[in-house]
Amino acid sequence: MLNKCYCATCLGVEAVIVTVEVDLSVGIGIHLVGLPDSAVRESLLRVITALMSYGFHIPGRKLVVNLAPADLRKEGSAYDLAIAIGLLAVSEQVALPDCGKFVIMGELALDGRVRPTGGALPVALQARAEGFEGCILPAESAREAAEIEGLAVYGVSTLAEAIEVLATRDACDHLLVRRQADDGRFQPAGNDFSQVRGQHVAKRGFEIAAAGSHHLLLVGSPGSGKSLMASCLPSILPPMTRDEAIETGKVYSVAGRGSGFAGLPRERPFRSPHHSASLVSLIGGGPQAGPGEISLAHNGVLYLDEIAQFSRNLLDSLRQPLEDGRVTISRARYKVDYPASFMLVASMNPCPCGYYGDDSGRCNCSRGAIESYLSRLSGPMMDRLDLQIFCKSLSAAELLGRTGKGGPLPPEESSAEIARRVARARAVQTARFAGEGIFANAHRRNAGRRSRRSSTGWASRPAPTPASSKSPGPSPI
Repeated sequence: MLNKCYCATCLGVEAVIVTVEVDLSVGIGIHLVGLPDSAVRESLLRVITALMSYGFHIPGRKLVVNLAPADLRKEGSAYDLAIAIGLLAVSEQVALPDCGKFVIMGELALDGRVRPTGGALPVALQARAEGFEGCILPAESAREAAEIEGLAVYGVSTLAEAIEVLATRDACDHLLVRRQADDGRFQPAGNDFSQVRGQHVAKRGFEIAAAGSHHLLLVGSPGSGKSLMASCLPSILPPMTRDEAIETGKVYSVAGRGSGFAGLPRERPFRSPHHSASLVSLIGGGPQAGPGEISLAHNGVLYLDEIAQFSRNLLDSLRQPLEDGRVTISRARYKVDYPASFMLVASMNPCPCGYYGDDSGRCNCSRGAIESYLSRLSGPMMDRLDLQIFCKSLSAAELLGRTGKGGPLPPEESSAEIARRVARARAVQTARFAGEGIFANAHRRNAGRRSRRSSTGWASRPAPTPASSKSPGPSPI
């Protein structure tokens, strides 16, 4: 006797439907085939213990469980629930007429509880594309899948609830997870630009960068407000469109972080890895070829604080993703593509001591030390940073909001005012690129990159003079 039910696995951000074939025949033993890894092979013990905890028995005959396609390596614990349903159906202990109409995923605890798994959003998209009626997923994972229209998504917490859905579907509306209504309100995170005194050129640069999703480099001495302004950037970025939210949500879902959102994410991601991060954590990879920080920042911001402290190899590995908007992770048997269209924001000091160009004259670095420090960013990497701005430190009076005569300075512009201008600019770009699959000026692939501005760009500034001279610092953009 043969029974089929269905689950899925993810290759990158795309799902592949896996057929769970369970055959009951003459003989003794239980066999699991279909290129499983160790976590999948151990699923038989979890499944058998969970079934016995509910009073079901394991047939004393030969059971063969095949996960097809057999040439695709199966990894993780998401197959437990589908295997358990297949065992029950083939042994006819429970009538499950609808088990072939759903994609079933979930890890089983020994007491029959269903634990969450990653990849629910791309699995739901693939299930709809292949004509399944719905998905049965862990309750924590079902909220993201419920955002996909035209698909019935049931969130279950135990094996008993999954059996209830397949046996008496019409009586299980209480387990049906529905898409949450959007109330239209959006409250961005991050600090507010009204907290930043002065630095009007840098603020204008952030506004331009946010409007067109351009890459930005801030150079300035310690205390000039570079990190504070970067933390304010999320407060002026518009919410993601539905298409963008699905793209970003698929990455977080595959990474096992999709349950942190109430449905699809609305706020653009802001990732800030430490300069000691490894190549795998930044680009992606590892034993299961998971997404890295650049993919988790898709449609959002990747902030590299003190970018000169990152290794040269790490920075040069960003060049292709910055150009292509994607990253490919190659393995012996397959290749995985992850989206990586992000806005790069970086900050750095202008020299090892950090005070070259500062009005205080505190820099004591030699010309060779300054050039060696700045050369940590290669020319091709600098060429990809569209805006390069020098930030001078403010005086104590400016930081306190006072003029030189002691009078109060006018209040700084709030993030809400800047965000409205950014939203208008994004709306123009959305209309301009309608149907092209891109959302901002910086995403154009055929625009070509213009050379740096020779008069004001930091990358092409004149070579620094020795610290003993009183030469002013680089001109701001």
